Amino acid sequence: MKVRENPLREKKRRWLSHMGIGFLFLMAVLGALPFLFISMYVVSKGFSALNWDFFTQIPKGPGDNGGGMANSIIGSGVLIALGSLVGIPWGMAVGVYLSEYSRGKTASLLRFAVDLLASVPSIVIGIFIYGLIVMKFGFSAYAGGAALAMIMIPIVARSTEEMLKLVPGHIREAGLALGIPRWKVVLRIVIPGAKMGLLTGVMLGVARIAGETAPLLFTSFGNQFHARSLNQATASLPVQIYTFAKSGFEDWERQAWAGSLVLVLFVVIINLLTRVLMSPRGVRHEH
Repeated sequence: MKVRENPLREKKRRWLSHMGIGFLFLMAVLGALPFLFISMYVVSKGFSALNWDFFTQIPKGPGDNGGGMANSIIGSGVLIALGSLVGIPWGMAVGVYLSEYSRGKTASLLRFAVDLLASVPSIVIGIFIYGLIVMKFGFSAYAGGAALAMIMIPIVARSTEEMLKLVPGHIREAGLALGIPRWKVVLRIVIPGAKMGLLTGVMLGVARIAGETAPLLFTSFGNQFHARSLNQATASLPVQIYTFAKSGFEDWERQAWAGSLVLVLFVVIINLLTRVLMSPRGVRHEH
């Protein structure tokens, strides 16, 4: 026999449910408002300064109007590429080791070291690279790339470890049961099974180092011109934005806002690509 529920209780339950959903929606909106306000403000300040010269010319002298940030945009690309060239394979190697091979105290110590490196302020990493490389060889793109790589390694390592742990254990066991060496199981089965998650971790690492300023002040420093080699001081977008923003020249300040807009758009695009790749549709398409 079906028990009839009290109408008042049912009404109260629905009312509480609607209140809960409304509260969560309000919190989500409030959480998104700071980003929306910042984005709108950066667009309003920087969009007017975006033109062809901004992307193709180097900065003019102090007080002169015109010019652009071509050297900084190219320099940032070089520094991100150098940091990724070291940070991605090293970080993934550490993540694979933690997930597939490391056990006991070794795993705990290595995981602690990775977490510790992730929590170190980026300016401290910049000072470390300054003492290790810059004091002996001078400011260079290599030093900047080394600093960015140190920031990227723990991000990629932890995301790699977590993504590999999501691969079902019976897949590993099936490969080992067929007599396939463990390293080949990891390389041919486990890693391909988590490749979308691994790519997401890499992209988040790239987005993180793209906006770093403090470590580059101590490593690649800056350059008003295009760097002719990786052994020279190299301009970067975050450092150029910092320099122009505190210059006191109106045109440089406008270009600083334009550079900020370019940097924000780059990070937003990286994050949107990450969301698309991690969406059920993207994963389903991959399979």
